[in-house]
Amino acid sequence: NEEVAQAPLFAQLAHQVQDLALNGHVERGEGLVGHDQLRRRAESAGNGALMRIAPLALLHPQGTSAALWLDVALASIVTHRDASSVASCVAFVDLLARLLRLPAPPTSDWIIATFVATARQVCTDQPYRARGGRFTEREGSVPDYLALVLDQAARNDWSTREACAAWSSGAYLLETVPSMLWILARHAHDPEEAIVRAVNDTQDNDTIATLVGAAVGALHGKEALPLTWQHGLLGRTTADDNGRVFRLIEEAVRRDWL
Repeated sequence: NEEVAQAPLFAQLAHQVQDLALNGHVERGEGLVGHDQLRRRAESAGNGALMRIAPLALLHPQGTSAALWLDVALASIVTHRDASSVASCVAFVDLLARLLRLPAPPTSDWIIATFVATARQVCTDQPYRARGGRFTEREGSVPDYLALVLDQAARNDWSTREACAAWSSGAYLLETVPSMLWILARHAHDPEEAIVRAVNDTQDNDTIATLVGAAVGALHGKEALPLTWQHGLLGRTTADDNGRVFRLIEEAVRRDWL
């Protein structure tokens, strides 16, 4: 962990990918990571990697660490080779690892500050521009943008619907991430309401509800969710392996957490 922590994450990321010989397994020989930098274009900053990254929090029972950050970064670039995507994924899984160990819901300020602080450590200074809502004239790094719009939401005491309309809530990371954070800031103490708000108040609601659900699940456990939501879940990984997801989770907990 010390070796990883002593070097910039993106330099370590490129080094690790080469060491693992992942480049040779990519179709037509295209590397996952360039030798000098990740692709850093606002147009590639989609939320697809972020929406699937939560389970990695279970692979490090010791909690957040440099090793966890590197594992998350490596997993994220399999589908989204973008600096803002890597930073968002690392910050989200770091947040989950911390929520799993909290004895009580944190303050709204803590949720936002923790995520943004981690993103600042990981993210490059590449500027991104909002593409929807009322902040389209703003351009800057992802952490700076998050700090700006979330501060505006707090100052104006926006509801989740008002806030998500203000910055838009689509599949672009500059929309998905502030929407997720503001819903958690206002409703993390009430997991049912948090998920309902994610479903009802956002555009890309399947992804944002997935993120919010992972966070409140980490904080409260499944016992805090309505039984009617739990009944009938198939837990498939393929067309005919009902319950496989639940067995994998139980196996991970027995092996690494007990």
